[in-house]
Amino acid sequence: MSTVPASSAPSERACDIFCAVVDNFGDIGVCWRLARQLRAEHGWRVRIFVDDLHVFHALCPQVDAALAQQEAVGVVIEHWHEPHHAGETLEIADVVIEAFACEIPHTYIAAMARRETKPVWINLEYLSGEDWVADFHTRPSPHPRYPLQKSFFFPGLGRGTGGVIKERDLDAERTIFDAAAWWRERVGIERPGLECTVVSLFAYENPAVDSLLAQWRDGASPVVLLVSEGRISGAVARFFGVPAFAAGASARAGHLRAHALGFVEQPRFDELLWAADINFVRGEDSFVRAQWAAKPFVWHIYPQTDDAHLPKLDVALEHITRGLTPGARAAMTRFWHAWNGAGTPDWAAFWAHRREMEARAAQWAQELASIGDLAGNLVAHVHARIDAG
Repeated sequence: MSTVPASSAPSERACDIFCAVVDNFGDIGVCWRLARQLRAEHGWRVRIFVDDLHVFHALCPQVDAALAQQEAVGVVIEHWHEPHHAGETLEIADVVIEAFACEIPHTYIAAMARRETKPVWINLEYLSGEDWVADFHTRPSPHPRYPLQKSFFFPGLGRGTGGVIKERDLDAERTIFDAAAWWRERVGIERPGLECTVVSLFAYENPAVDSLLAQWRDGASPVVLLVSEGRISGAVARFFGVPAFAAGASARAGHLRAHALGFVEQPRFDELLWAADINFVRGEDSFVRAQWAAKPFVWHIYPQTDDAHLPKLDVALEHITRGLTPGARAAMTRFWHAWNGAGTPDWAAFWAHRREMEARAAQWAQELASIGDLAGNLVAHVHARIDAG
């Protein structure tokens, strides 16, 4: 077993991230953003182990699903053949991140225990806005067999948590974003006028979409819909009476015009959010990006059995709607609930509060940024653990 010697400076630290792709793009989406940021902004040597390179390729076209080992944007990528791969012939990093309880192989854990300077072992949890997260954030957990200690690192929306991912130059990039050029390149049309409401739609399958599309079609004001090709595309196609709604397709009905956009690599997804007036997003990664876009948005949370996801939805609403007038807060809450299966969405009642929601979205982005970004907070936690010995 070869091991990495203890680093002499923080910038030289090596980090291994383990990620199992459970469903959709959420797990790998968060891990890939974190890996890139740790490399680009903190100078760490990062290696990411991923068990599904085909899904990874959709987020990063540079990834070749046929290769066992490769590199992209300075990050080493290993195809993780669970459970035996990792540990017997690999160097063990200074920092080991177990993303979303993916269970690092025993061989790797045993190698961690044999390392002269034990690595900082972190269990990166799922994002939650619930209050209890702050109490458990960075809490240690000794291994029952080995002289190793794992700490739980919780992304969150409030103080005392790890925050969420945000790159240092994100706000500057949003400020200089050329919307007119983006519309010509990505949609193939000129940027719609101010009389149109531009909506981006990225969602799981959702029975509420038919009602919403009909409201946009029959509404008093024009709506331009940008549909990210994916699980919602079939419902959009049925609504317009076409066999499919794949990238490049367009359709019109009443006051609604829709354009289908292809899947894009992560850095370009933000541009879609910046180009719209309101964003419908899903899961964890796009939920976070929508907040940094500083635009009104609607979250389709990943559904769980027994409606276990709904309390998480309400906690997020508590953070995001804080400071809104009672009418705006009630309208936003009703609409989010309807989009997540509790009722029928009322677009007119919701969008009547557009200006207030726009102001709150910008304010909330500043509040969220004040607790620090996930990568920066994680690096600070690693430094603290190393300094503590």
